Amino acid sequence: MKRFLYIIVAAAFAFVSCNTDEQRMQILKVYNWGDYIDEELIPEFEAWYEQQTGEKVEIIYQTFDINEVMLAKIENGEADFDVVCPSEYIIERMLRGDMLLPILTPEFVEEINAQDINYFGCVSPYIKEQFGLLEAPEGVDPNDYSVGYMWGTTGILYNKRYVTEEEASSWALMFDKRLKDKIFVKDAFRDVYSPILIYAKTLEGRANGTLGEDEILDIDTIHELMYDSSDESIAIVEGYLKQMKELVAGWEADFGKEMMTQEKAWINLMWSGDAVWAIDEASAVDVELGYTVPKEGSVVWFDGWVIPKYARNLRAARYFIDYMCMPENAIRNMDATGYVSVVATEEVFDTLEDLCYAEPEVCDLSYLFIDSEGNPIEGSEAVMADPVLYPDRSIIDRCGVMHDSGDRTDKMLEMWSRVKGDNLSVGMLVGIIVFFSVLLIWGVWRKVDAYRKKLKLKKRRHHKNKTK
Repeated sequence: MKRFLYIIVAAAFAFVSCNTDEQRMQILKVYNWGDYIDEELIPEFEAWYEQQTGEKVEIIYQTFDINEVMLAKIENGEADFDVVCPSEYIIERMLRGDMLLPILTPEFVEEINAQDINYFGCVSPYIKEQFGLLEAPEGVDPNDYSVGYMWGTTGILYNKRYVTEEEASSWALMFDKRLKDKIFVKDAFRDVYSPILIYAKTLEGRANGTLGEDEILDIDTIHELMYDSSDESIAIVEGYLKQMKELVAGWEADFGKEMMTQEKAWINLMWSGDAVWAIDEASAVDVELGYTVPKEGSVVWFDGWVIPKYARNLRAARYFIDYMCMPENAIRNMDATGYVSVVATEEVFDTLEDLCYAEPEVCDLSYLFIDSEGNPIEGSEAVMADPVLYPDRSIIDRCGVMHDSGDRTDKMLEMWSRVKGDNLSVGMLVGIIVFFSVLLIWGVWRKVDAYRKKLKLKKRRHHKNKTK
């Protein structure tokens, strides 16, 4: 009798477990940065996936604001995400730690080729080249385990009423005492550490005579500094950041761009995508903002899709990443987020005129827009484009790609903690409290305004298509 009961209980547990596994295979868990997708694409993907495979899937979508917070959840196994979108140096760390599964398996490529829905080739060769530079275990191609999503630069967002473009063209602006309590800095230690190290080494070179008064470091030296997390360099950066700290109103993960649009801050060390959003929003309230990548050099960053090793719904994960590489979806994501997609096809090239938030300039984008034969798309050497979204080749040529600092990361985080401390002034605290009090209303207005802009963009494209 006992044995009979045991068999029944075991069978029941097996049935529940099997049923749970079956239900899980109808769910795709996506972990992405906040405000980093056209949310309408989520249900549209669910319908597209069923159309392509005959299988139903429901997306559970969660967001994060800091790479290290995301990585901690992945490492601790707190949630079984199927698709995650980390930055380049975190992808490097995940590759080293054997935390990823391949995306482009031969079987999957054959499957999507047969359906004529392989969009991975839409990713710019320039982006693939950058991902190929990530350090990985021997025999591992990073491009098999990661697919680019968005990319951009790190620079200075500034208020044109109080700061000139010339002043904003150097990292020296971050140490200008007249801007005390009007400076915000992105709370992302690697994105701050690397540009300040470049600036410090530039000043050192000018002081010891290895660089002329107006000369900057060559790109090979900048690339070398992207790996430099030595005690000496950490100490140098800490010294500069402590000087900057006396002027900084706060370290922000996301609210800095709103503080800029409200003129509670005049400059912000931030990512180009956030700068695009701020420039667009500020123009609606007659605040004129600009963005520069300082002449000394900076960081060009990349975010990409990966599949964690413990992911459950691998098929849907791979289809989702493929779907994000579809040119029309890339355009929609750019329009919704203000960031730049790694997809650089002729369809995207044709929309550059529509994708402008700052004043368009003649830009050399031949490094990014490459045709199927490996040649620059016609006209890409000199095209009118938003220079914040699409930096000219001359800017890219003075920007390095960040790398994982390995076991030195703790040393860098300790330095970052020492620097930050608690330096929010009372006035800025009051300002932040007031800001968050009206955040809900602001958020609703943003949604309405975003919808209005989408309608306007659709009308422009419809008119453009009619006139062709």
